[in-house]
Amino acid sequence: MMMTVSLNTEATNVGIRNGKLAATIQKMLAELKPEACYFTADNDGRRSGIVVFDMKDSSQMVAVAEPWFLGFNAEVTFRPVMNPQDLAAADLDRAAKES
Repeated sequence: MMMTVSLNTEATNVGIRNGKLAATIQKMLAELKPEACYFTADNDGRRSGIVVFDMKDSSQMVAVAEPWFLGFNAEVTFRPVMNPQDLAAADLDRAAKES
């Protein structure tokens, strides 16, 4: 699963000023154990993160997203993604024949 978080500027400014932003993000990521994580600015210029992790069940969305909502007033989106092993396991031949 790929989760994109767009952080509220005022909320993250408070976190930076009080010295808690980095520690809070590190704690959330330590619990999630992502495959990959990148930080950038989104198209609207907000601080953002892209987090790729293994979601076993859709019920995990609540536990994964809420810390971002509560801590940073973030906007969170989820998008299913595949790694190379997932793509290799896909039945592309069958899909091609059925289309």
